[in-house]
Amino acid sequence: MKRILIFLLLTAVFTSCKSTSTAVSNKDTKDTKRENKHIVNHLIENATDNIGVKYKAGGTTKSGFDCSGLVYTSFESENIKLPRSSYEQSKIGKIINIDDAQKGDLIFFKTNKSKQINHVGLITEVKPDEIKFVHSSTSKGVIISSTKEPYYKNSFAQINRIVE
Repeated sequence: MKRILIFLLLTAVFTSCKSTSTAVSNKDTKDTKRENKHIVNHLIENATDNIGVKYKAGGTTKSGFDCSGLVYTSFESENIKLPRSSYEQSKIGKIINIDDAQKGDLIFFKTNKSKQINHVGLITEVKPDEIKFVHSSTSKGVIISSTKEPYYKNSFAQINRIVE
């Protein structure tokens, strides 16, 4: 009889803990997703506010940005610390299949036949056959480009998710 009572008590405790933690988890997940959507929108807004700013090697301010400086500064505005170079940034977060790309993900390239990643942008829009991203181009400064453009289509390397 004692064993049955102990078993029932333990079952009740574990069941109640399980159901309570699931309820909290679901609420936390919804709140986190909502907050992350806000963060992603702010990152994109911050980066696109710099459209037209000239390219500057090593630049991280409105007087000029390089590609990784634009991404670094945009994420810093949300208190997210990233490495400074595009190659080091490509090692952060989770690598995502191109078909699963979302706004706010980082998109990386190996330009000019480089053997390693040397260019980064922040994804601003995803369509079934195209990804648009904001970045700092050496020739045009901060602009929005597309994976439909042959230069970027041919040099695409990977996509990383920093904000889940």
